[in-house]
Amino acid sequence: MARTIEIAPSILSADFAHLALEIEKVESADADLIHLDIMDGHFVPNMTIGPPAVASIRKITKLPLDAHLMIERPERYLDDFIRAGANWISVHVEADAHLDRSLRYLGENGIKAGVAINPGTSLNLLEEILPMADYVLIMTVNPGFGGQRFIESSLDKIRKLKKIIASNEYRARIEVDGGIGTENLQQVIAAGADIIVAGSAIFSAQKNADESVRELRRIAECQA
Repeated sequence: MARTIEIAPSILSADFAHLALEIEKVESADADLIHLDIMDGHFVPNMTIGPPAVASIRKITKLPLDAHLMIERPERYLDDFIRAGANWISVHVEADAHLDRSLRYLGENGIKAGVAINPGTSLNLLEEILPMADYVLIMTVNPGFGGQRFIESSLDKIRKLKKIIASNEYRARIEVDGGIGTENLQQVIAAGADIIVAGSAIFSAQKNADESVRELRRIAECQA
């Protein structure tokens, strides 16, 4: 059976002056999720949006909102992002000392619970939490800024995680984020990725955002 590959445009690269239009374009092209990069200037060297902005975005799209919390002690803000309308929330293994509690709390509140991991962090740290995760977000660049080059060694990391999930029959899917575009999408999917986050490849490309989503979709369907 063919895998279902989901496309999640990351609005970090979108034109915030025309954000509603940008989201409308990718929604019309059948994007599956809207990916929200939440940064606090501490865990990563950048600051982006918070719960009020997420609540505003919730009003302009019916697509699930995928909030990637790149913040210190994310457990303090789970309720804020749940109330704001996030449907998926991922917290970093490097930032949350109580992953078990956070993932359980998200699940109890009807949220897809994800755990994110940086390029330099070993998959070994996920061993105890994997049975609880709905998805694992593998960062394929060092988080903090859009437009970075894909880290090639991430392909091995994706393959290893896919084997771990399959051999244990875990439910977790694999989301990947960073430096992914038409030139490497086939490799990323072949390695085992299920959910593709793309920012610059969609919103900063020469083509319109909707055309970019459709092109990524064509590649994904051929590979899956």
